[in-house]
Parts: sequence; structure tokens; C-alpha cells
Amino acid sequence: MEDKEILSRIDELIGTEHELRDRLAQGKLSTEEEHTRLQETEQALDQCWDLLRQRRARREFGEDPSAADARSVPEVENYQQ
Repeated sequence: MEDKEILSRIDELIGTEHELRDRLAQGKLSTEEEHTRLQETEQALDQCWDLLRQRRARREFGEDPSAADARSVPEVENYQQ
């Protein structure tokens, strides 16, 4: 996946996140349903950002950015900065 594709996916996920929050505010979505879908969206966003950072780091150090792989949700979510 190229950087442009990752950024496009990030934009899509941000749109989904905003839509879910709007639907919740309008009472069109239950809190439990919103929480589950929002959590999944946030996890996917974290994975995309992580992959993009990996690609940029590889490029910066003269490595092949296409060798970067998406990490699992638990790995990304438990990463200590």
C-alpha cells in the first residue's frame, strides 16, 4: 500500500469517526453500538498511522518503504511512546 492510499484510508476513517459521533448526538445510534464501531475505527486509524510512520522511517534511512507491514491491533494499541 502506498502512502497516498494510506492517507486516503485515514481520511475515510476520520469521516467515519465524525459520522458515528454525529449519529450518536442525533440519537440515531445507541451508545453501545457507537462505542463498538468507534473503537474499531480508532484501532484501524492507529494501524494506518503506524504503517505510515514505518514507511516514512524506512524511507528516511534508505530502506524500502514497501517492506513495512501493518502491525496487529494489540501490538499497535500497546505500543509505548
